[in-house]
Amino acid sequence: MTAVARERVFPAVRLAELADIAEILGQLDEFESERARAILADAEVLVTGWGSPFVGPAVLDATPHLRAVLHSAGSIKAYVAPELLDRGIAVSSMAAANAIPVAEYAVAMILLAGKRILPMAAGYRRDPKACDLEAAFPGLGNYGKRVGIVGASKIGRLVIELLRAYDLDVVVHDPYLSERDADALGVRAVELDELLATSDVVSVHAPSLPSTLNLIDARRIGLMRRDATLINTARGELVDQDALAARIQAGDLYAILDVTTPEVLPTRHPLLSSDRVLVTPHAAGSLGAELGRLAETVCEEVRRLARDEPIVHGVASEHLEITA
Repeated sequence: MTAVARERVFPAVRLAELADIAEILGQLDEFESERARAILADAEVLVTGWGSPFVGPAVLDATPHLRAVLHSAGSIKAYVAPELLDRGIAVSSMAAANAIPVAEYAVAMILLAGKRILPMAAGYRRDPKACDLEAAFPGLGNYGKRVGIVGASKIGRLVIELLRAYDLDVVVHDPYLSERDADALGVRAVELDELLATSDVVSVHAPSLPSTLNLIDARRIGLMRRDATLINTARGELVDQDALAARIQAGDLYAILDVTTPEVLPTRHPLLSSDRVLVTPHAAGSLGAELGRLAETVCEEVRRLARDEPIVHGVASEHLEITA
């Protein structure tokens, strides 16, 4: 991984913990140099992370003893080749650990959206004396509201689990989710059009795939009920951003966006200036203290390998194409 990622995810105390379990042969940010090749020749486990070079066939050929690749972040597909799984090498992703802060962020924003906190705070800033909440926001509150979850991913499922504590009607759409699995989650599976047309809050948790590009396109944004809120913590390219901005500017929708396209919006972009939008800089995932959970989960996987036990957070070959 990059030196910055390594320092943040594996500070000295975490490296010491890892060194208690296994011999650390070296710290790399590339696989091409003579030094890197010498380390790879003896390595049994690669711990990768943000900024890692792609672990493909050439790296496999240079690591004859490789048993596992442990990725200390969530998204894995851009970092490892399917050939690893084909050769029986275990691949582990910390997606489950990274899902926790993203789900916490999403649930917090769902509740704030139902309470109409964004426009309420904006109006209060303008004139604290003229604040008749019931008149300005009829029907505000979360009791009995419908929340639509787009994508029964690890994050989507955790959001569903956390929302059980509230009096909400939760529905989900995922083309890979069976009716039986939906029942096990305690929610009803619906078609995406129905979810968008009937939900007070829509929270997007689908992976970025060719099939999900503009998943929520202009037509589907047009289906959303007036004053509904769209929350996106997945990837910006899943939503037709221009169509979303148009409905927001028309005063029809609210949005809470942790991801956009491009990731850093131009200064004068309409989404940055609207009282109906909250844009955060990809802050939902693991940051600061939350990075410790990623490192801890990696160490747990290394302990399992040291005991010749199977890893817990493995990525199955059949799931690699439809995961983030």
